[in-house]
Amino acid sequence: MQMMPQMGYDRAITVFSPDGRLFQVEYAREAVKRGTTAVGIKAQDGIVLLVDKRLTSRLLEGGSVEKIFQIDEHIGVATSGLVADARILVDRGRVEAQINKIVYDEAIDVQTLAKKICDFKQAYTQIGGLRPFGTALLIGGVYNGDNYLLETDPSGALLEYKATAIGSGRSIVTEMLEEKYNDDIMLEDAILLGLEALYKVTEGKIDITTVDAGLAELEKKRFRILSAEELEPYLTKVKESERGKQGREK
Repeated sequence: MQMMPQMGYDRAITVFSPDGRLFQVEYAREAVKRGTTAVGIKAQDGIVLLVDKRLTSRLLEGGSVEKIFQIDEHIGVATSGLVADARILVDRGRVEAQINKIVYDEAIDVQTLAKKICDFKQAYTQIGGLRPFGTALLIGGVYNGDNYLLETDPSGALLEYKATAIGSGRSIVTEMLEEKYNDDIMLEDAILLGLEALYKVTEGKIDITTVDAGLAELEKKRFRILSAEELEPYLTKVKESERGKQGREK
């Protein structure tokens, strides 16, 4: 009987409980916490986004699992949580980017795009018959000579970071980034730092088929997803470095 008060605020419609909680939003956040780890790092010369694709079967084609998407020429996102939900938000972001280009004849500001996506997510927390999106996004991009890294929450909240992570390994990665990140880091080192974080989260169980990376490069003013051939040297270097550390510890 003690569960009954909560149950009344725990059904399909997102409404406040007497103590001010939105249970459906909290459940959406739990879906993100169960998702694969995504890392975003701001460097002096751009933004790097990395994700662990966590292949659940050796029969699965790694290339079919998408966790990093391009929104516009200068903006990309990394996702954690329900990938199907993320695709809807990615499509929404692409539409908003094109609307801005048609109306104002210029590329959309990274912060403006992030706010529009968050407004869309927030609407799904208060309209009857809809559920919150069970996904978080790391939005990285370059605009007017600046780098931007923003995180969206299932509630529609928006925060800007120098470096952060979402998904199941968030606490481990955040602790590591707080220790090793510095404001002067360059993209090359940021890629290595992000891969080192994913290596730690997965306990070394990463390879070229289970990791994706995207770069927003300040000089080129473009976002692109790295090919396996481009990413492999970085991954090899991180693996050798970590194995060397383990050997010295023994």
